[in-house]
Amino acid sequence: MTYKTELIKSMNYLSKKKNTLFIGQSVLFSGNAIFNTLEQVPKNKKIEMPVFEDVQAGFCTGVALQGFVPICIYPRFDFLILAMNQIVNHLDKIRLMSSKDFKPKVIIRTSIGSKNPLNGGVQHTQDYTKIFKSILTEIELVRLINTKQIFNAYKKAYLRKDSKSTLIIENGDSYNKK
Repeated sequence: MTYKTELIKSMNYLSKKKNTLFIGQSVLFSGNAIFNTLEQVPKNKKIEMPVFEDVQAGFCTGVALQGFVPICIYPRFDFLILAMNQIVNHLDKIRLMSSKDFKPKVIIRTSIGSKNPLNGGVQHTQDYTKIFKSILTEIELVRLINTKQIFNAYKKAYLRKDSKSTLIIENGDSYNKK
């Protein structure tokens, strides 16, 4: 059981659910380590997005309002900060603003960029966990530190009965560990 195999297992579990979609950059086309964890997810479950992170988050919120559970994928945590408007001001607050009439459940998946074997530099390897933890009120934040957490974290994010969204932060340096 490796970090990567547990991610693959988790994505396969989610892909078998009728109401899930995988939305983001490099979900259909190779370009990052997260792509390799989606290879067994059926293509008809994937929506490739261009590089417009804020729109992606808003799109996922809209899809969730229609009854889907989107897995909104940002290959690096550094890219996710470009979607803060939609995540912090809309997805995180929509339940409160609508007196809980609107209950979009989005699973946001991101990774702290790997520094080994190649360091992607300061624009691709930052950890914003503390910042997001301090500003999110309704979205649960989960940091995947060890392999044993992975499947249960994604399963809980999908099955949660409170319809809250979950931000799951992976460790890019763990993808290639044995």
